[in-house]
Amino acid sequence: MVVGRPELVDYLRVVTEQNPWHSTATVPSTLAPPYERYLAKLLWRRLLHNEPQRHQVILGPRRVGKTTVLYQTVRHLLKNGIKPDQILWLRMDHPLLRNESLGDLVRLSLRGSDATVEHPLYLMLDEIVYATDWDLWLKTFHDEHWPVRVAATSSSTMALRKQRRESGVGRWEEHHLLPCELSEFAELLGTLNSEITVQTTTAARHSDTSEPAGESASGTSLRHMLAAMPTRHMPQAFPEHLWSLLTMVGGFPELVTTLHDLPTDPTDNTVKHLEHYVLESQRVLRSDAVERAVYKDIPQTAAVENPLMLERLLYVLAGQVTGILAPTRISKELGIAQPTLDRYLSYLEQAYLVFTLTNYSGSEAGIQRRGRKLYFVDSAVRNAALHRGLVPLSDPVEQGILLENLVAATLHTLAAHSGVRLHYWRNDDREVDLIYDDPQQPLAFEVASSPNHNRLGLEALIKQHHRFSGNSYLVAPQAAVIQPNDDSKGIGTLPLDSFLLAVGTQIRWAALMRLGVLPA
Repeated sequence: MVVGRPELVDYLRVVTEQNPWHSTATVPSTLAPPYERYLAKLLWRRLLHNEPQRHQVILGPRRVGKTTVLYQTVRHLLKNGIKPDQILWLRMDHPLLRNESLGDLVRLSLRGSDATVEHPLYLMLDEIVYATDWDLWLKTFHDEHWPVRVAATSSSTMALRKQRRESGVGRWEEHHLLPCELSEFAELLGTLNSEITVQTTTAARHSDTSEPAGESASGTSLRHMLAAMPTRHMPQAFPEHLWSLLTMVGGFPELVTTLHDLPTDPTDNTVKHLEHYVLESQRVLRSDAVERAVYKDIPQTAAVENPLMLERLLYVLAGQVTGILAPTRISKELGIAQPTLDRYLSYLEQAYLVFTLTNYSGSEAGIQRRGRKLYFVDSAVRNAALHRGLVPLSDPVEQGILLENLVAATLHTLAAHSGVRLHYWRNDDREVDLIYDDPQQPLAFEVASSPNHNRLGLEALIKQHHRFSGNSYLVAPQAAVIQPNDDSKGIGTLPLDSFLLAVGTQIRWAALMRLGVLPA
């Protein structure tokens, strides 16, 4: 952008609109609400210290709160002495900005500032992949030591993965922000409802899983936390219906905050009260999480000949959640070639709508690329894609499916932060739902609606892969804590809510370790 062009006036107007703190020195509470997700509490520290020197990129699905985290980061920077005019927000999917050179926009902004490498301009780039040559400019900012520090967001990993090999290595760090898991969901509800606050705080204190032991998070693995659970019935961590509420409304903070007047007593005609929230959630998720990803985000970075086919594929996948994919049958049903199906499926994964797991083999060379198992990143997106309404609340089969998807999605979030591979295992007619393939402390989980569910799959896994003896669990609502070493077959049991609380704690610590900044 060249000074003197007529568009300059419009550019300055857009910058003024997008940076209200330039005139007020504060971030409006409508943009940065009081409740903060874990990333918002520490990203500002990473930007201030900037050791090692890296740009920070937040990845995650739409509606998950990435933009809110950036606004809350601005608020923290202001509170910690950064001048308002040293913070510049640019929403890169704005019609006026998306066709402009990011370098020219930043260069123009630097002209009006006194930024130096020691006192830089903090750039908040929302939906960065919409900027032309964004990756080359991030590389230039880093390599040529421009006086800027960047925090950016993206709702798709597609463009980032394409450019990371050449431009990203050593220049930017990626942080996943995924839908709230159960403990964070309860914490957010607790800011709105004192009853839930008391219940979750009390349960966390008794569960011995609320804080990692030791001097650092790296010293406490998920295996250690599960083994530390006392062998007895755990106090109920959450109201019984809370996990089903999460699967119906979704772990999207903006949607969760609409639940402020929902009764916490599940006997108080909860289904009647849920109807409005569930239907509104599904409407919002279809519009934003599904349609914007399918018709805007993916076509922005990929050659999609028929976006409608992407939506049809997502609908088919939603009907097969927790199942093993049959690519030949799906290709035939949709009338597309199998290579096209594989490509479209990868787009949906990179847009944070679904994820797939491969069959565990014990070695990288033996991992089967076919026979993948499918899950949704959030069960509520699956329900929205299928227009399920309130049906899952009264259907035990669907409740079981959503329960398994909830556990899988929670472990998937942990795997994304920790870098551990997540699989399932199947051999002939024996199957185990989830394999958390930590190289040092592998874990296997069978998810069930009842503690009386059979352990045949886990027994077969242990027989074939001895490393899972003493590291295998059945996870079910209302289960007692039984450690694997106390069972003759080396299989333990865990209550669903306490298990998810432990995984939630690990997610936060893994995210902090990835960020490289621990709480003060």
